[in-house]
Amino acid sequence: MPRKIPRVLSIAGSDPSGGAGIQADLKSIAAMGGYGMAAITALTAQNTRGVTAVHTPPVDFLRAQLDAISSDIAVDAVKIGMLADAEVIGAVGEWLARVRPAVVVLDPVMVATSGDRLLADDAADALRGLLTVADLVTPNLPELGVLLDEPTAESWAEALVQGERLSARTAAAVLVKGGHLAGAECPDALVLREGDGATRVVEVPGERVDTRNTHGTGCSLSSAMATMQARTGDWEASLRVVKEWLRGALVASGELEVGGGHGPVHHFHHVEGSVPLAEGEFAARMWDSTAKVRAEIDGLPFVAQLDAGSLPERQFAYYLAQDAQYLNGFSRALARASALAPTEEEQTFWANSAQVCLVVEAELHRTWLSQHAPAPGQAARQGPVTKAYLDHLLATSAQGSYAVLAAAVLPCYWIYAVVGDELHRRHAARVASEGGAAEHPYGAWIETYADEAFAESTRRAIRYADRAGRHASPSEREAMMVAFEQSTVYERDFFDAPSKHA
Repeated sequence: MPRKIPRVLSIAGSDPSGGAGIQADLKSIAAMGGYGMAAITALTAQNTRGVTAVHTPPVDFLRAQLDAISSDIAVDAVKIGMLADAEVIGAVGEWLARVRPAVVVLDPVMVATSGDRLLADDAADALRGLLTVADLVTPNLPELGVLLDEPTAESWAEALVQGERLSARTAAAVLVKGGHLAGAECPDALVLREGDGATRVVEVPGERVDTRNTHGTGCSLSSAMATMQARTGDWEASLRVVKEWLRGALVASGELEVGGGHGPVHHFHHVEGSVPLAEGEFAARMWDSTAKVRAEIDGLPFVAQLDAGSLPERQFAYYLAQDAQYLNGFSRALARASALAPTEEEQTFWANSAQVCLVVEAELHRTWLSQHAPAPGQAARQGPVTKAYLDHLLATSAQGSYAVLAAAVLPCYWIYAVVGDELHRRHAARVASEGGAAEHPYGAWIETYADEAFAESTRRAIRYADRAGRHASPSEREAMMVAFEQSTVYERDFFDAPSKHA
């Protein structure tokens, strides 16, 4: 029966740089949801540029490793990689015959990427014999040719024919890999033996990833296949999962920045969102993701003219009227955040913030709007940006995720606080240098940005959203990032709206 967490043993060589061998196998096994174990067949001195030395421990020590594992732990799947010589291959074969694991995947490490043969002839013959006890064999195309004692296939059609011949000789399933072929396509295919001895070929198409970071891809694929097969019991289903995962690992490989040669793949690209985060780290990620939009806010004519005091009064009046409209709807989103919040502290904060919004709205109508009257009907009418922003917040509120809603409302605090702080800092510098600010028509408004109570509310909103992100699932973190980025775009458009709609 397939296991939820299979116990998977890698029998392979060690790569101290971590990109191939048992190091890659253990990462792949973990990435596919298995518990990884390793019996080391060889020690290598290597990095992303190549192998400089190989040491093969005594074969009795390999036997001791294998016996120690199987005498205590049930092994659900085995991946076999680098086997240094005929004696090592014989020891592994004897152990497999005795223990009989349910899944055996053999990656016949015989030919280096450079084309150099890695096994002596007697070891190659011994390895061919081991194929008959494997459930799946995963050669690259040069290795497929060597196993059949034929030239390397030069086309996908030739490769499939060779895969069928190898499966017929060994009765094992064969994974034919298109990675060594030229062109933009990179297909893989399973050659499967049916119960009646017939052959079934399952092709899984794919596109080639343009990267030099291919170190350990064969190791990673074969150990991932062993793990998934132990979980699913279905080679085709396993390959479809593994191929998609490996493609993502290749695409994300540049993020690792490991070595100056052929770097490793990013085995955990798909679970990055579940990595533990330090306090403030998730909020910083959201903030950094909006750097371009925030730079656009800094360059808006509205912000520059408000700072200089040259903003047309009709635009300022439009901004005030829309702000009053916005705060009314924003208070409802904050009230919803209070209802969803997981702690009493957060519930109280968001509820108080919703009440403050309504107080601020009343104050805006009572004072600023009376001094800067908008055009007739403008105070009561929602502008298109205001409506779109509030629709976004209310739609997010309806989804029922506290974390995503906290991310969605956060830019209203954070962006406003940062823009206001910069405007106030420059205004205060002018006042200090010019001895007064009576001539600045919006000086009194800018001075309101120095409100410490709002600054403290902003810090708390950031802290609560960050906390929610650190405890969220990967999918919820992704949704938080999207909500934060969308709200930041609306903040930019809100600042820009007076220039376009007043």
